[in-house]
Amino acid sequence: MPCIEAHGLRKAYGSTVALAGIDLTVETGRILGLIGPNGAGKTTALNAILGLIPYEGKLTVLGRDPWRERDALMRDVCFIADVAVLPRWMRVSQAIDYVAGVHPRFDRAKAEALLAKTTIKRTSRVRELSKGMVTQLHLALVMAIDAKLLVLDEPTLGLDILYRKSFYDSLLNDYFDHTRTIVVTTHQVEEVQHILTDLMFVNRGRIVLNTSMEAFEVRYAEVMVVPDQADAARALSPIYERQVFGRSIFLFDSVDRGQLAALGEFRTPNIADLFVAVIGADQEPQRAAA
Repeated sequence: MPCIEAHGLRKAYGSTVALAGIDLTVETGRILGLIGPNGAGKTTALNAILGLIPYEGKLTVLGRDPWRERDALMRDVCFIADVAVLPRWMRVSQAIDYVAGVHPRFDRAKAEALLAKTTIKRTSRVRELSKGMVTQLHLALVMAIDAKLLVLDEPTLGLDILYRKSFYDSLLNDYFDHTRTIVVTTHQVEEVQHILTDLMFVNRGRIVLNTSMEAFEVRYAEVMVVPDQADAARALSPIYERQVFGRSIFLFDSVDRGQLAALGEFRTPNIADLFVAVIGADQEPQRAAA
Protein backbone atom coordinates (compact mmCIF):
# COMPACT_ATOMS: atom_id res chain seq x y z
CA MET A 1 0.00 0.00 0.00
CA PRO A 2 1.40 3.44 -0.90
CA CYS A 3 2.14 5.80 1.97
CA ILE A 4 0.37 8.67 0.17
CA GLU A 5 -2.07 8.35 -2.71
CA ALA A 6 -4.11 11.14 -4.31
CA HIS A 7 -6.46 11.25 -7.28
CA GLY A 8 -7.84 14.54 -8.58
CA LEU A 9 -6.63 16.42 -5.49
CA ARG A 10 -7.92 19.97 -5.79
CA LYS A 11 -7.98 23.00 -3.53
CA ALA A 12 -9.10 26.52 -4.36
CA TYR A 13 -9.18 29.68 -2.30
CA GLY A 14 -11.87 31.71 -3.97
CA SER A 15 -10.78 32.20 -7.58
CA THR A 16 -7.20 31.11 -6.82
CA VAL A 17 -6.55 27.45 -7.60
CA ALA A 18 -3.80 26.14 -5.32
CA LEU A 19 -4.03 22.50 -6.44
CA ALA A 20 -5.45 21.79 -9.88
CA GLY A 21 -6.63 18.18 -9.56
CA ILE A 22 -3.28 16.42 -9.16
CA ASP A 23 -2.61 12.68 -9.05
CA LEU A 24 0.12 11.65 -6.65
CA THR A 25 1.59 8.40 -5.33
CA VAL A 26 4.38 8.16 -2.75
CA GLU A 27 5.45 4.61 -2.01
CA THR A 28 6.40 3.53 1.50
CA GLY A 29 10.11 3.76 2.34
CA ARG A 30 10.92 6.59 -0.08
CA ILE A 31 12.32 10.10 0.36
CA LEU A 32 10.44 12.55 -1.87
CA GLY A 33 11.71 16.01 -2.66
CA LEU A 34 8.71 18.26 -3.38
CA ILE A 35 10.17 21.28 -5.15
CA GLY A 36 8.48 24.36 -6.56
CA PRO A 37 8.55 28.17 -6.61
CA ASN A 38 6.70 30.23 -4.02
CA GLY A 39 2.95 29.92 -4.54
CA ALA A 40 3.26 26.69 -6.52
CA GLY A 41 0.99 24.68 -4.21
CA LYS A 42 3.59 22.84 -2.09
CA THR A 43 2.33 24.00 1.30
CA THR A 44 -1.29 23.43 0.29
CA ALA A 45 -0.44 19.86 -0.72
CA LEU A 46 1.33 19.28 2.60
CA ASN A 47 -1.58 20.76 4.56
CA ALA A 48 -3.99 18.42 2.76
CA ILE A 49 -1.74 15.42 3.46
CA LEU A 50 -1.61 16.40 7.14
CA GLY A 51 -5.38 16.85 7.39
CA LEU A 52 -5.13 20.56 8.12
CA ILE A 53 -7.45 21.66 5.31
CA PRO A 54 -10.45 20.20 3.47
CA TYR A 55 -10.01 19.39 -0.22
CA GLU A 56 -11.72 17.97 -3.27
CA GLY A 57 -10.79 14.61 -4.76
CA LYS A 58 -9.52 11.46 -3.09
CA LEU A 59 -6.57 11.37 -0.70
CA THR A 60 -5.30 8.63 1.60
CA VAL A 61 -2.27 8.83 3.89
CA LEU A 62 -1.11 5.62 5.56
CA GLY A 63 -4.45 4.14 4.49
CA ARG A 64 -6.47 6.87 6.21
CA ASP A 65 -8.52 9.88 5.09
CA PRO A 66 -6.44 12.72 6.61
CA TRP A 67 -9.36 15.14 6.95
CA ARG A 68 -11.75 12.68 8.63
CA GLU A 69 -9.21 10.59 10.54
CA ARG A 70 -6.61 13.17 11.47
CA ASP A 71 -6.35 12.26 15.17
CA ALA A 72 -5.51 8.63 14.36
CA LEU A 73 -3.18 9.66 11.54
CA MET A 74 -1.13 11.97 13.75
CA ARG A 75 0.00 9.00 15.85
CA ASP A 76 2.09 7.92 12.85
CA VAL A 77 3.04 11.29 11.32
CA CYS A 78 5.51 13.99 12.34
CA PHE A 79 5.67 17.45 10.81
CA ILE A 80 7.90 20.47 11.07
CA ALA A 81 7.17 23.68 9.18
CA ASP A 82 9.31 26.69 8.40
CA VAL A 83 6.99 28.75 10.62
CA ALA A 84 7.09 26.27 13.52
CA VAL A 85 7.37 27.89 16.95
CA LEU A 86 8.04 26.76 20.48
CA PRO A 87 6.81 28.63 23.61
CA ARG A 88 9.42 31.28 24.34
CA TRP A 89 9.13 30.85 28.12
CA MET A 90 9.86 27.12 28.00
CA ARG A 91 13.23 25.68 28.94
CA VAL A 92 14.85 23.10 26.66
CA SER A 93 14.50 20.43 29.35
CA GLN A 94 10.80 21.26 29.70
CA ALA A 95 10.29 20.92 25.95
CA ILE A 96 11.79 17.43 26.11
CA ASP A 97 9.62 16.54 29.11
CA TYR A 98 6.49 17.84 27.37
CA VAL A 99 6.97 15.83 24.16
CA ALA A 100 7.85 12.74 26.22
CA GLY A 101 4.58 13.18 28.10
CA VAL A 102 2.28 13.64 25.12
CA HIS A 103 3.75 11.34 22.45
CA PRO A 104 4.05 7.62 23.24
CA ARG A 105 6.62 7.08 20.47
CA PHE A 106 9.05 9.75 21.60
CA ASP A 107 12.57 8.48 22.32
CA ARG A 108 14.11 10.75 24.96
CA ALA A 109 17.56 9.22 24.60
CA LYS A 110 17.53 9.87 20.86
CA ALA A 111 16.51 13.50 21.39
CA GLU A 112 19.31 13.94 23.93
CA ALA A 113 21.80 12.40 21.48
CA LEU A 114 20.71 14.76 18.71
CA LEU A 115 20.96 17.77 21.02
CA ALA A 116 24.42 16.65 22.15
CA LYS A 117 25.63 17.50 18.65
CA THR A 118 24.62 21.15 19.23
CA THR A 119 25.67 23.85 21.70
CA ILE A 120 22.17 24.10 23.19
CA LYS A 121 22.02 24.02 27.00
CA ARG A 122 19.18 22.11 28.67
CA THR A 123 18.64 24.99 31.11
CA SER A 124 18.22 27.64 28.40
CA ARG A 125 14.83 29.12 27.64
CA VAL A 126 13.62 29.17 24.04
CA ARG A 127 13.70 33.00 24.03
CA GLU A 128 17.43 32.85 24.80
CA LEU A 129 18.19 30.71 21.75
CA SER A 130 19.12 31.98 18.31
CA LYS A 131 16.78 31.23 15.42
CA GLY A 132 19.11 28.47 14.27
CA MET A 133 19.18 26.91 17.74
CA VAL A 134 15.37 26.92 17.95
CA THR A 135 15.30 25.07 14.64
CA GLN A 136 17.89 22.60 15.93
CA LEU A 137 15.80 21.98 19.03
CA HIS A 138 12.62 21.50 17.06
CA LEU A 139 14.29 19.08 14.66
CA ALA A 140 15.74 17.06 17.54
CA LEU A 141 12.29 16.73 19.12
CA VAL A 142 10.61 15.69 15.87
CA MET A 143 13.31 13.29 14.72
CA ALA A 144 13.18 11.50 18.08
CA ILE A 145 9.60 10.38 17.39
CA ASP A 146 9.19 6.96 15.79
CA ALA A 147 6.84 8.03 12.97
CA LYS A 148 5.92 6.23 9.77
CA LEU A 149 5.75 9.51 7.81
CA LEU A 150 7.96 12.55 8.37
CA VAL A 151 6.97 15.77 6.61
CA LEU A 152 9.55 18.55 6.50
CA ASP A 153 8.68 21.98 5.10
CA GLU A 154 11.90 24.01 4.70
CA PRO A 155 13.37 22.20 7.74
CA THR A 156 16.80 23.87 7.74
CA LEU A 157 15.70 27.46 7.20
CA GLY A 158 17.90 29.73 9.30
CA LEU A 159 20.62 27.15 9.89
CA ASP A 160 24.23 27.61 8.87
CA ILE A 161 25.68 25.39 6.17
CA LEU A 162 27.55 23.12 8.61
CA TYR A 163 24.44 22.21 10.56
CA ARG A 164 22.36 21.86 7.39
CA LYS A 165 24.81 19.25 6.15
CA SER A 166 24.87 17.57 9.55
CA PHE A 167 21.07 17.48 9.64
CA TYR A 168 20.67 15.82 6.25
CA ASP A 169 23.42 13.32 7.02
CA SER A 170 21.66 12.48 10.30
CA LEU A 171 18.31 12.24 8.53
CA LEU A 172 19.72 9.69 6.11
CA ASN A 173 21.95 7.72 8.46
CA ASP A 174 20.16 7.89 11.83
CA TYR A 175 16.47 8.29 10.96
CA PHE A 176 15.66 6.77 7.58
CA ASP A 177 15.43 2.98 7.60
CA HIS A 178 13.48 2.12 4.41
CA THR A 179 10.27 1.56 6.38
CA ARG A 180 9.70 5.23 7.05
CA THR A 181 8.66 7.71 4.38
CA ILE A 182 9.94 11.29 4.21
CA VAL A 183 8.51 14.21 2.25
CA VAL A 184 10.70 17.31 2.21
CA THR A 185 10.27 20.71 0.61
CA THR A 186 13.19 23.11 0.36
CA HIS A 187 14.60 25.90 -1.74
CA GLN A 188 18.13 24.64 -0.97
CA VAL A 189 17.69 21.84 -3.49
CA GLU A 190 21.39 21.21 -4.01
CA GLU A 191 21.65 20.07 -0.38
CA VAL A 192 19.01 17.32 -0.63
CA GLN A 193 19.91 15.78 -3.98
CA HIS A 194 22.09 13.08 -2.40
CA ILE A 195 19.36 11.87 0.00
CA LEU A 196 16.32 11.78 -2.31
CA THR A 197 14.88 8.66 -3.87
CA ASP A 198 12.17 10.56 -5.75
CA LEU A 199 11.74 14.05 -7.16
CA MET A 200 8.63 16.05 -7.93
CA PHE A 201 8.37 19.58 -9.34
CA VAL A 202 5.11 21.48 -8.85
CA ASN A 203 4.12 24.75 -10.47
CA ARG A 204 0.84 26.65 -10.50
CA GLY A 205 -0.91 23.83 -8.69
CA ARG A 206 0.19 21.14 -11.14
CA ILE A 207 2.85 18.44 -11.15
CA VAL A 208 5.28 19.24 -13.97
CA LEU A 209 7.89 16.57 -13.21
CA ASN A 210 7.61 13.29 -11.32
CA THR A 211 10.54 10.88 -11.42
CA SER A 212 12.68 8.58 -9.33
CA MET A 213 16.28 9.64 -8.86
CA GLU A 214 17.39 6.49 -10.66
CA ALA A 215 15.39 7.53 -13.74
CA PHE A 216 16.55 11.13 -13.32
CA GLU A 217 20.19 10.08 -13.65
CA VAL A 218 19.46 8.04 -16.78
CA ARG A 219 17.11 10.51 -18.43
CA TYR A 220 18.88 13.88 -18.06
CA ALA A 221 22.37 14.95 -19.09
CA GLU A 222 24.18 18.28 -19.09
CA VAL A 223 26.93 18.91 -21.64
CA MET A 224 29.59 21.62 -21.75
CA VAL A 225 29.93 21.95 -25.51
CA VAL A 226 33.05 22.99 -27.35
CA PRO A 227 32.36 26.15 -29.40
CA ASP A 228 32.33 24.54 -32.84
CA GLN A 229 29.76 21.96 -31.69
CA ALA A 230 27.09 24.40 -30.46
CA ASP A 231 24.94 24.12 -33.61
CA ALA A 232 25.18 20.33 -33.50
CA ALA A 233 24.05 20.43 -29.86
CA ARG A 234 21.05 22.64 -30.69
CA ALA A 235 20.06 20.20 -33.43
CA LEU A 236 19.47 17.59 -30.68
CA SER A 237 16.73 19.81 -29.13
CA PRO A 238 18.12 20.62 -25.68
CA ILE A 239 15.55 21.68 -23.09
CA TYR A 240 17.81 24.45 -21.75
CA GLU A 241 20.93 26.38 -22.68
CA ARG A 242 23.12 28.67 -20.57
CA GLN A 243 26.49 30.35 -20.80
CA VAL A 244 29.31 29.92 -18.27
CA PHE A 245 32.66 31.67 -18.83
CA GLY A 246 32.05 31.82 -22.54
CA ARG A 247 31.17 28.13 -22.82
CA SER A 248 27.72 26.84 -23.75
CA ILE A 249 26.09 24.31 -21.42
CA PHE A 250 23.12 22.36 -22.76
CA LEU A 251 20.63 20.28 -20.82
CA PHE A 252 19.15 17.28 -22.61
CA ASP A 253 16.21 15.00 -21.91
CA SER A 254 16.43 11.37 -23.11
CA VAL A 255 19.17 11.88 -25.71
CA ASP A 256 21.61 9.07 -26.50
CA ARG A 257 24.76 9.42 -24.40
CA GLY A 258 26.93 8.39 -27.33
CA GLN A 259 25.74 11.40 -29.33
CA LEU A 260 26.33 13.69 -26.36
CA ALA A 261 29.87 12.42 -25.77
CA ALA A 262 30.84 13.71 -29.20
CA LEU A 263 29.79 17.24 -28.21
CA GLY A 264 31.91 17.71 -25.12
CA GLU A 265 32.00 16.85 -21.40
CA PHE A 266 28.71 15.55 -20.07
CA ARG A 267 27.43 14.81 -16.57
CA THR A 268 24.22 14.34 -14.64
CA PRO A 269 22.76 17.81 -13.95
CA ASN A 270 21.97 18.98 -10.46
CA ILE A 271 18.36 19.42 -9.40
CA ALA A 272 18.64 23.21 -9.35
CA ASP A 273 19.61 23.41 -13.03
CA LEU A 274 16.85 21.01 -14.04
CA PHE A 275 14.38 23.00 -11.94
CA VAL A 276 15.27 26.23 -13.76
CA ALA A 277 14.86 24.50 -17.12
CA VAL A 278 11.55 22.77 -16.38
CA ILE A 279 9.87 25.57 -14.44
CA GLY A 280 11.11 28.19 -16.91
CA ALA A 281 9.60 26.25 -19.80
CA ASP A 282 6.35 25.80 -17.86
CA GLN A 283 6.08 29.57 -17.30
CA GLU A 284 6.43 30.46 -20.98
CA PRO A 285 2.75 29.96 -21.95
CA GLN A 286 1.75 32.16 -19.02
CA ARG A 287 4.12 34.93 -20.12
CA ALA A 288 2.95 34.64 -23.71
CA ALA A 289 -0.66 35.08 -22.60
CA ALA A 290 0.13 38.07 -20.42
